[in-house]
Amino acid sequence: MNPAATPPLPSKPRDTPWPTAVWPEGEIEAAAGRQTVIEAVEALFEPEATGACGRTDALVIVQAGRLVLERYAPPFDAAATQPSWSMAKSLTQALVGLAVGDGRLDILRHVDAPEWRGAGDPRAAITLDQLLRMSSGLAFIEDYTPGSASDVIEMLYGAGRADTAAYAASRPLAHPPGAFMAYASGTTNIVSRALGAALGLKGEGFAAFMRERLFQPLGMTSPIPKFDAAGTFIGSSFCFCTPRDFARLGLLYLRDGIWEGRRVLPEGWVDYARTPTWRQHGAADGPYGAHWWLDTFGPGVFSANGYDGQFIILRPDRDLIIVRNGRMPAEAREALINRLTEIVAFFD
Repeated sequence: MNPAATPPLPSKPRDTPWPTAVWPEGEIEAAAGRQTVIEAVEALFEPEATGACGRTDALVIVQAGRLVLERYAPPFDAAATQPSWSMAKSLTQALVGLAVGDGRLDILRHVDAPEWRGAGDPRAAITLDQLLRMSSGLAFIEDYTPGSASDVIEMLYGAGRADTAAYAASRPLAHPPGAFMAYASGTTNIVSRALGAALGLKGEGFAAFMRERLFQPLGMTSPIPKFDAAGTFIGSSFCFCTPRDFARLGLLYLRDGIWEGRRVLPEGWVDYARTPTWRQHGAADGPYGAHWWLDTFGPGVFSANGYDGQFIILRPDRDLIIVRNGRMPAEAREALINRLTEIVAFFD
């Protein structure tokens, strides 16, 4: 897929209010029929589905800007926050977009990381664009298997937890910058630190920026972002939200970065997110854009994908958002993705 082939984003229906204060409600309109969609969603919450697809704690469907279905497993409800895990990477992409729109960041410039300032350090050639496309070339082991060598576990819970970006940026190059796409959570924390440096903000100051520039305009009242001891937002993994608020982030992207008639993200930023990255080598969930996954749930669909089966799924041609939160053992990943892909396809 190339930018010219990227499906157009849907226009907001004129009769649908923005969900800044409350989600407007509507009815499911699916080619497969309303009942088919409802039954497929209910099946994900059945006890027998837990073994095959993991435990679904929450599922929300928004169509044409209206909440058409939501389901929660006890003890969860619409007010309960859920983990983002790596869906936070896509939220971080939105935060970077705000700074780009302000003229505070240029994605094509080299990132000024303290760890790369030595004379002749080849890592100094890494750009923000390469980081957003997981193409920095930095060596990083993204493995969540207990007992396995894992940079991501060491970064989040071990030696790197006090300064996640420094830990990630200290990795050596495994490939020349821009030559090889390899998904790595450490990459996002380098991005997050670079964003904080461009804004001159850390910790609570950065959290205030998140609230004032992104969360509050969208009516997202639930987000709980987590920071390391160095004051860097752990954008790789940690921003808890309600499923409805995750859906608000999704709607911002389906609306091309516009909210309440005001441009929040720069023009073209959403298309940048869903433009495929070059030189991909077997990424687990399919093609990758700029901190968003592409085609995991069907052609033209883009998504924020998180560990344990957290997803914000966006299907532009049907103005469709599906948010799923829960738990998912690694061996259930394919089955869960297949089930969710089936539900997405019901709206053909």
